[in-house]
Amino acid sequence: MPKVLVIQAISDEAMTMFADRPDITVEVLRDTSPAAMIAAIADADAITIRDAPLPPEAIDAASRLRIVSRHGVGYDNIPVAHCTARGIPVTVIGPVNTVAVAEHALFLMLAVAKRGAQFDRAVRAGDFAIRSRHTTMELKGRTLSLIGFGRIGQELAQRARGLGMAIAAYDPAGDRAAFPDVTFHDSLEEALAVGDVVSLHIPLTPATEGLIGRAALARMPAGSILLNTARGGIVDEAALIEAIDQGHLRGAGLDVFAREPLPPGDPLLVRETIVLSPHNAALSAESLIGMGRATVANVLAALDGRLDRSLVVNPAVLAPDRERMSARP
Repeated sequence: MPKVLVIQAISDEAMTMFADRPDITVEVLRDTSPAAMIAAIADADAITIRDAPLPPEAIDAASRLRIVSRHGVGYDNIPVAHCTARGIPVTVIGPVNTVAVAEHALFLMLAVAKRGAQFDRAVRAGDFAIRSRHTTMELKGRTLSLIGFGRIGQELAQRARGLGMAIAAYDPAGDRAAFPDVTFHDSLEEALAVGDVVSLHIPLTPATEGLIGRAALARMPAGSILLNTARGGIVDEAALIEAIDQGHLRGAGLDVFAREPLPPGDPLLVRETIVLSPHNAALSAESLIGMGRATVANVLAALDGRLDRSLVVNPAVLAPDRERMSARP
């Protein structure tokens, strides 16, 4: 009987999908230490995992593994190359958390533009006079520049239009004909230069690590805002702090960081014009249910030999014979 190892708990609604399959067994692993994962994965046919780093040694220990099902759309915590070498598909959930992340990016944009966190702290401290010391920024007529124009970028663009913002984008794979009201730019530098608000919606890869550094930030207009709900490593945080301290940027809204959780004393914590959230953009109640269900659906599809190729991040393992994966011992 196939065994599914659920690394980190998922929603009850998702677990119900497993309960409806008496032909499989399920084990939930809450201890995400490498040793615990290596021990538990040895006899697993499938695993689900959220944000815990999956060590390559765990993949080596799994003699029966047929799928790694990621509870999310990012997969930088998964040793994909290692999985590919073993012929193991790695899947993501698709568009399930799109709305949650887009809404959160909108929240961060408004919070920075309107100094939401700064004013909240001041009022609670009895400093009502702050209203005379700082002004807010109107977004109508401003340009939102989206670095990456996939599902989340498109959802955010739709909401920003409601605020009267113009939309620019940089995405070499973007379908320009499908979005005639979006100004697409041929280079990152051009897109940064027009953005009163720049929002990042790209994966963390060797090519994008540190992409938004000192030079990129300098290209942004004076008084602009940077938003990051993608991955922390994309932004050079020291360069961002420098740009804000020098007054070049108005502020930033960050949901993700190079180190998570942020360590005590991190300089990001004391910058009042940086609005922070704990990497929870995708974690609305509705999204968590949807992500869990999609994660389980990928596991069941793999076990049943009917994986959706579009959700496999290393599709080379499916070629040339798709049936090969379902026939793994």
